[in-house]
Amino acid sequence: MAFTMHSHSGQFCPGHAKDQLEEIIQHAIKLGFKTMGLSEHMPRTDVMDLYPEELLPSPQESLAALAPRHEAYLSEATRLRDAYADRMHILVGFETEFLRPGDYAPLIRHLAAHPDVEYVVGSLHHVRGVPIDFNREMYAAAVRACNGGGGEGSDGGEEEYEDSEEEALWMAYLDEQLAMLKAVKPRVVGHFDVVRLLSKQPQRDLRTAWGQGQGQGQGDDGVWSRVLRNLEAVREYGGWLECNTSALRKGLPEPYPKREIAEAWLAMGGRFTFSDDSHGIAQVGTNYLKGLEYLEGLGVKEVWTLERQAAEDGGKGKLVEKAVSIDEFRASLVLEEAQGA
Repeated sequence: MAFTMHSHSGQFCPGHAKDQLEEIIQHAIKLGFKTMGLSEHMPRTDVMDLYPEELLPSPQESLAALAPRHEAYLSEATRLRDAYADRMHILVGFETEFLRPGDYAPLIRHLAAHPDVEYVVGSLHHVRGVPIDFNREMYAAAVRACNGGGGEGSDGGEEEYEDSEEEALWMAYLDEQLAMLKAVKPRVVGHFDVVRLLSKQPQRDLRTAWGQGQGQGQGDDGVWSRVLRNLEAVREYGGWLECNTSALRKGLPEPYPKREIAEAWLAMGGRFTFSDDSHGIAQVGTNYLKGLEYLEGLGVKEVWTLERQAAEDGGKGKLVEKAVSIDEFRASLVLEEAQGA
């Protein structure tokens, strides 16, 4: 039973994704998907939170469009959930932003309380208010912001910081992630280590990076201790980490999360779900075989998703956890239809 718990469309994420939501669902059905979690980005609250692609023609107009677009998304998602119920199990959720806890934690809780919302993907895309996965220039700006410099602007390119300065960015990212985890308790934790995407050394071993484990690091205050702390927080409230294959199509050699994080998560008894984090038809199911092989190499036998069970009284029903073996997942994929599977 192939599935994804994290997906986007150009219809409700314009400029960042492609294609109409219904067309994406139709394509996923052709690939053999039986469950699809819809998780468009939640609206942001301030002009300063917009991405560069959203600043034209007017930042104010772009910001004003976000909340109505979210409502339109929920309406269309529930229509499609019913229309395709005989062919696919569609889950309706959204992906978080978490720039300022005081603003975003209450907003996320409000949005999650909507009767049509069934789950939340808890993600960070900013540190100190600066995007970390948009381009290398903005990543460098985030590094500077975490080392006492200004985070605004992107002049000067990616070489304005020393590799050692990334440690501060990682620690800030993990601290902000922990705040999100505590405030939101998302069912799915999105791309746990997306902060490594534009790093100068994305595959550095976090257990020994920046002198940790060698008598020179920060001990209980270092990056690796923060990784373990955040994983433990997810385990305590019963969340899942997604194995997110978008890292592979973006050029990284391993999905999110990378190996030592995944191993630590499994050692805690943590569960994985599975996602392509697609942003259009062309990305649905990409690198799925590689992602499944990665999990198998870690000793994972099954991944987890959600299934809606009808209420006996005809009410809304409830979601229950469902384990899917990796063998079953792989067998359900229609490989001749899957590009880059």
